[in-house]
Amino acid sequence: MTANVFIDGAAGTTGLEIADRLAGRDDLTLIRLDDARRKDPAARREALNDADAVILCLPDAAAREAVALIDNPHARVIDASTAHRVAGGWTYGFPELEPDARERIAAATRVSNPGCYPTGFLALVRPLVRAGLLDPATPLSVNATSGYSGGGKAMIAAFEDAQAPDATDTAFRLYALGLGHKHVSEMQRHAGLDRPPLFAPAVARTCRGMIVEVPLPVAPPLAEIRAVLTEAYAGRALVRVASAEEADAMSLVTIERLAGTDALELFAFGNEGQARLVAVLDNLGKGAAGAAVQNLNLMLGFDELSGLRM
Repeated sequence: MTANVFIDGAAGTTGLEIADRLAGRDDLTLIRLDDARRKDPAARREALNDADAVILCLPDAAAREAVALIDNPHARVIDASTAHRVAGGWTYGFPELEPDARERIAAATRVSNPGCYPTGFLALVRPLVRAGLLDPATPLSVNATSGYSGGGKAMIAAFEDAQAPDATDTAFRLYALGLGHKHVSEMQRHAGLDRPPLFAPAVARTCRGMIVEVPLPVAPPLAEIRAVLTEAYAGRALVRVASAEEADAMSLVTIERLAGTDALELFAFGNEGQARLVAVLDNLGKGAAGAAVQNLNLMLGFDELSGLRM
């Protein structure tokens, strides 16, 4: 079977990464619009309705508009924006997060791609909440740093082009200081928490890569945390939980550790009383394009890992 796929927003950072992962596959045909037609509403509507699967790589408002243009009942949609991550009628596209997530994604017609930061946070926290090891009422904080490619073309230019209007030579910067980041509701909802976590994101001078850390000042036994995480992701090809021996032997974790891949690594560091839960991923891989391709494969009945970078 060959499926027609349209990436709406293919010229953006995530769209380009997705197209690169789909290139050369003989089970897919990409519907492409040239520069003159990709912003033409009629051309976009036609492409959206001609596709078996649509991947939206658009700002939130534009993603909602694109969904409204689709009247083909057979077109299946993956939205990489924030627009539908907590919306009714949409399936959350994190195949490893729940025991039945793969099956629900495969059967869905509307799938919301997880955010990059929430991917790391949820991978660490959700299994502990589900297992009863972490109380849903626990106040949590999330310290997370992304490569600058997570901000799209404008931020890439700011870090790489000295002539850009907002060019910067900083090595590290905090943002979302008002604590109102749009990822917070996604984290709370899909982790099953009673209260929103305190989210403290930052950007570092590295193109791609991400570290997400959840510190637990009062933690369950470290061995129990590691056991729950290991069981939750057993047999999951893209998610690896470091063993106790590996984690205990490590002296540092780098943001670039998984750059260029679609994998996710989880670590539990600490002692008997406190813990540092750490997720490492590529913000453009498992945090964006890799996740979209994984969901696409599941929805179309293809090999889940086809086109992914292991």
